[in-house]
Amino acid sequence: MAEEMSGATGVEATGPAARSRWHGLLRWVPTSTSHIIAAEKRLLSLVKTGYVQEQVNIGSGPPGSKVRWFRSAIDEPRFINTVTFDSSENSPTLVMVHGYGASQGFFFRNFDALASRFRIMAIDQLGWGGSSRPDFTCKSTEETEAWFIDSLEEWRKAKKLDKFILLGHSFGGYVATKYALKHPEHIQHLILVGPVGFTSETEHRSEWLTKFRATWKGAILNHLWESNFTPQKIVRGLGPWGPDLVNRYVSARFGSHSTGTTLTEEESKLLQDYTYHTLAAKASGELCLKYIFSFGAFARQPLLHSASEWKVPTTFIYGYQDWTNYQGAQAARVNMKVPCEIIRVPQAGHFVFIDNLSGFHSAVFHACRRFFSPEDHENIPLPDGLTSA
Repeated sequence: MAEEMSGATGVEATGPAARSRWHGLLRWVPTSTSHIIAAEKRLLSLVKTGYVQEQVNIGSGPPGSKVRWFRSAIDEPRFINTVTFDSSENSPTLVMVHGYGASQGFFFRNFDALASRFRIMAIDQLGWGGSSRPDFTCKSTEETEAWFIDSLEEWRKAKKLDKFILLGHSFGGYVATKYALKHPEHIQHLILVGPVGFTSETEHRSEWLTKFRATWKGAILNHLWESNFTPQKIVRGLGPWGPDLVNRYVSARFGSHSTGTTLTEEESKLLQDYTYHTLAAKASGELCLKYIFSFGAFARQPLLHSASEWKVPTTFIYGYQDWTNYQGAQAARVNMKVPCEIIRVPQAGHFVFIDNLSGFHSAVFHACRRFFSPEDHENIPLPDGLTSA
């Protein structure tokens, strides 16, 4: 069974903790950091590989930093919630970064398989999941990117990592790419799973979006976007009815509307609980949205513009039904001066690692084949069922 460090505790049945529980039941938004960690522990009880959970202290900011997130009245330290899975000696390290509105627990179906070949370290980005949620005071795209890039770098230093493989999903892929562009010396290989942020609105003109924006509905939604109105605000606004909304979404997305293998009843129940607590907690990292993307999820500083600066071998992984467009990766590859491959996985959508487990794991192992078979990795064919774009 998976294990967690004794520092992460649940809610006890008696004494002050019991009073705290009743207080929690009476609150409009029934969640807290302890609820998140407890929900994480329950979800990861499905994982057979042993693990350690810890809150990694990244300090109050790197020396000389002028980035707003590092500032606080009392210079309080920030923490990155981290789970590290047991692995065989000398296994390559794979750091996994979640996407927008998610947390590291979303990889719960992958930890066992990936830990058979890697030392897995999965993190909650600053402002999400069980990590610290400082007030978000960034006022520009540059400051917002620094929030994620610099906090990841301080985490790397705290964990004394030198070289590692970096995997990012969706918005986590955007962050992983920006990190690799700034700190390529630490990245052995970059794996981007359904990454967002490759094109801007001007490069990907959508006639439908232009017409929609001209409607009253489009104008309202565009205003909400620029006002930084996030989906999480809806969950919080519903208070005690928030869990039901989240439960319906998780059941639909990974159940009746799944593009691949559906969740079991137990998996669905535990993921619903975990997702609610991560979404309903204090707003922090989620407020990055309007500074990174314009309405329609187009990047304000597209990754495509940095393709020629890429210094790290890269593998893109997309589900066949992923709403993110693999053609953005194809366009970037034209200008990249490093090895780059694009793998598509059938029977999978944006959450390819939940929808098609075997396909996703095969794609990751193939992407990292040079770490397992360095002599002949160029001649290893793509696993059956996967396609190259």
